[in-house]
Amino acid sequence: MDENGKFKLIISYFKFRIKEIIIFLIFSLIFTIMFFLYNLPIEPLLYGFLLCTFVGIIYIGVDFINFYNKHKLLNNLKREIILNIDELPEAKNIIEEDYNKLISIIQKEKIRIASEADMAKSDLMDYYTLWAHQIKTPIAAMRLLLQSEDNEQNYELSMELFKIEQYVEFVLQYLRLESMSSDLVLKEYNLDDIVKQAVRKYAKVFIRNRIKLNFNDLNCRVLTDEKWLLFVIEQILSNGLKYTKEGSISIYMDKDSEKTLVIEDTGIGIRPEDLPRVFERGYTGYNGRLDKKSTGIGLYLCKKILNKLSHNIKIESEIDKGTKVKIDLSTINIKIE
Repeated sequence: MDENGKFKLIISYFKFRIKEIIIFLIFSLIFTIMFFLYNLPIEPLLYGFLLCTFVGIIYIGVDFINFYNKHKLLNNLKREIILNIDELPEAKNIIEEDYNKLISIIQKEKIRIASEADMAKSDLMDYYTLWAHQIKTPIAAMRLLLQSEDNEQNYELSMELFKIEQYVEFVLQYLRLESMSSDLVLKEYNLDDIVKQAVRKYAKVFIRNRIKLNFNDLNCRVLTDEKWLLFVIEQILSNGLKYTKEGSISIYMDKDSEKTLVIEDTGIGIRPEDLPRVFERGYTGYNGRLDKKSTGIGLYLCKKILNKLSHNIKIESEIDKGTKVKIDLSTINIKIE
């Protein structure tokens, strides 16, 4: 404990014992007045006062040590009180016993509420996970039906079905995020292979929207998890295609920063006031409010995933000039929870 902390503790102690101190001073004053009224010798008064003061100092010293020990114990319990209250100091009187009982009731109620919330969350996650897997069957069947006849209408329906598949995959990844650490497979991968998977997935969208793709070999190997990094790159490409009505999307390595992947589009850009908040959960910004369909979850998920992979992401953008998403794929401190 630092000097400031010790001083605060001493002040707190004297505030706690202020009533006893006032009573002691009142009694001392009464005895002093009585001695003067009866013209008694001053020596017995001084002797008694010194004796009482000496005993009082000893009492205060012992009592302060007990006060300090109890404070230290309670301070240490802050980290454990969530789990159990067995280490609470023994009640010295009925009031302290009442406080201990209240704490016990509150702690039991908290455990009950937390348990019910965990069960409800677990049931909800099981339901949505099951739903996400089951919905894939009719989606696959619909895709086969649409492929049976090649025409413009089926092509448009196929593109809409692709969006549904993306939303389902998005739900699954969102559900898995909490237990992501147990799902990580960290290996050294060729970045070209991961990026090309994402590009192939969105090839039809590039063609349909007539967006040019500028992509050359990246020649970079990174320590990462392929599935989760692929999801991030897909989300960035999806955003780029959504907000780029014409022009191009370029994928290349940053010349000024080793192992930094850049995905640049020529879209509508992001407003300066929105840039600091684009990674916040649920924040859609000006573009999202115009689009009416933005959830504000995509970039939030990307940030969370990259943090757990010990990667980093930042965005540079100008209105009507486009957006640069820079993903730093260096791995200094892998976060395993």
